[in-house]
Amino acid sequence: MSSEQRKPPSTGKSEPPRAPGLLRSSGVVGMMTMLSRVLGLVRDMVIARYFGAGAEADAFFVAFKIPNFLRRLFAEGAFSQAFVPVLSSYRETQDISQVKRLVDAVAGSLGLVLLAVTLVAMLGSPVLTAVFAPGFLGDDVKFALTSEMLRITFPYLLLISLTAFAGGILNSYDRFAVPAFTPVLLNLAMISAAIFLTPVMDEPVMALAWGVFIAGALQLFFQLPFLMRLGLLPRPRIDYRHEGVSRILKLMAPALFGVSVSQINLLLDTVLASFLQTGSVSWLYYSDRLSELPLGVFGIAIATVILPSLSRKHAAASADQFAATLDWAVRAVLLIGVPAALALALLAEPLIATLFHYGEVTDRDVAMSAQSLRAYSAGLLAFMLIKVLAPGFFAREDTKTPVKIGVIAMVANMVFNLALIVPLAHAGLALATSLSAWLNGYLLWRGLRKEGAWKSQSGWPKFLMQLAVANSALAAVILWLNVPVGQWLAFTGLQRASEMTILVVAGVLAYFVALALAGVRVRQFRQK
Repeated sequence: MSSEQRKPPSTGKSEPPRAPGLLRSSGVVGMMTMLSRVLGLVRDMVIARYFGAGAEADAFFVAFKIPNFLRRLFAEGAFSQAFVPVLSSYRETQDISQVKRLVDAVAGSLGLVLLAVTLVAMLGSPVLTAVFAPGFLGDDVKFALTSEMLRITFPYLLLISLTAFAGGILNSYDRFAVPAFTPVLLNLAMISAAIFLTPVMDEPVMALAWGVFIAGALQLFFQLPFLMRLGLLPRPRIDYRHEGVSRILKLMAPALFGVSVSQINLLLDTVLASFLQTGSVSWLYYSDRLSELPLGVFGIAIATVILPSLSRKHAAASADQFAATLDWAVRAVLLIGVPAALALALLAEPLIATLFHYGEVTDRDVAMSAQSLRAYSAGLLAFMLIKVLAPGFFAREDTKTPVKIGVIAMVANMVFNLALIVPLAHAGLALATSLSAWLNGYLLWRGLRKEGAWKSQSGWPKFLMQLAVANSALAAVILWLNVPVGQWLAFTGLQRASEMTILVVAGVLAYFVALALAGVRVRQFRQK
């Protein structure tokens, strides 16, 4: 056994409580994320009611999407995937004082870079608007409004990146609930801003921009007391020469392409959609938000809990347990991802109508958003698989392979965009994103299998047959109970909610009863 693999002496090493099982941890994260995503849908319903799918909504969504995209790319993408494995390694092999030194050095080094980027972006907001939404250049009012809001929303990147840093520490110590709950504060802040600030603003949509800024501050300060309990509240210290900081920086650059390709693809959708008819950006946004619900609740929940686990198993040289954990994650994603994608495709119009067909949102907006929702649903399973397969590389501090795969997927997405935007308009952009996600997911899976990091465990043929039976039952129940689209549009809000509740409850019951009858049991998914 190599020196890197030897267990260090226990003296001075922190001894945290035994980590809970992956199923339980995923459940906790999933429930917290479900609360956040439900409130996120309420937030979007409020925005839709106040601003519809017009020019003001398009301007805000772009101003919000730019820092949000960078958050997913850097904070929750490259940084988290680089930071958590390094921190987990330090936790496994170093004493608590060394872990604290790493946290302090990362806090100071990361904070300085983020502050500089934020200041430059605020000063150059018109340039960013031109880059990310070039179609707005032909509309002076929309362009100016987007640029002005971007100056307010961009500091969110600084605040939420530090929040992601704090959340990475908590996740590494198996404190999953707090980081998973934190996004709830974003939704509450934006809902409050829309309701209470809109009436007092000269430009009503600016209230949403201020809501984003306030939310960033709330999320960061919410997590600090929990870091204090761990004894890991950072005292920022700029030290780019620290060994851990160097490792993180080395991993971050290629990681930008690895796990965040889907976000880059979604951004390309926005850039191209800005050239299409007014409303296209909003249609893509509303449909993306719905597809993000199962992705966030289940896909990201599983990815969140397996990364620290995989990192520790790699550090302990437990290759068989590493492979078993990856296999468990893939099965868990299929168990939830397949029925979620099927339901989104079959209920596209009813879901859009139930959640967003109020105020300024028209029947046409519902129909258009449903087109892109079906296109996104085709790639939902791939998005979820990317989330759980990428940690298989990052946990082993392998960032070169995801880079190659990321570049291939991005190029493919551009080709698909150009091929599909003319015949399918905004829905073509969504379909292109889904197709490139499948390519990305397949290449990640093939790479892990080739390297022996993922090994097929027993029972796959039986499991796939059980999935087929359960999803057939789900589809049959939805098709039986659903009513024509025209009726959904004519329903009152209460009627839509009632009908959707019946459909969801019946579909969920049919799916899980069919799974049980087919022989699937909860104990089969217990994993340490």
